[in-house]
Amino acid sequence: MIIRPATLNDLPQLLEIEQGVIAYERPFNPALKPEGATYYDLPFLIADENSQLLVVEDDAVIIGTGYVQIRTSQPSRKHAQHGYLGFMFVASDYRGQGINQQVLARLKDWAFQRDVTDFYLNVYSQNASAIRAYEKAGFTSLMTEMKL
Repeated sequence: MIIRPATLNDLPQLLEIEQGVIAYERPFNPALKPEGATYYDLPFLIADENSQLLVVEDDAVIIGTGYVQIRTSQPSRKHAQHGYLGFMFVASDYRGQGINQQVLARLKDWAFQRDVTDFYLNVYSQNASAIRAYEKAGFTSLMTEMKL
């Protein structure tokens, strides 16, 4: 397996993975469009100097993804900027092998080199397996988004 920055050549596989993630998460959020939903501007994340989109490849097939984007923090925060993590995905046949942890470590290292030490992400409260994985990596719940 190889962990590397994504390139525009990866877009077909990345777009397919994104649709799989959305399909998996659709039961958690009835507000998602039944068709045509997207989460990410993948070409932007690949090209943006304040973002690092990684792919995990096995025999030229992308089996894992994740990105960190440096964002300006709210003025009330002690830190001026933070890393926002997203598109954290590992194919089902590869789960339980520590791949997500390796991707998180690489993304955090990239951000640390840019003096970013605080990280945030969003996860659906019903997605128990993702929550466990993030807690294992040291994340704690801060806030719950409510919808009416």
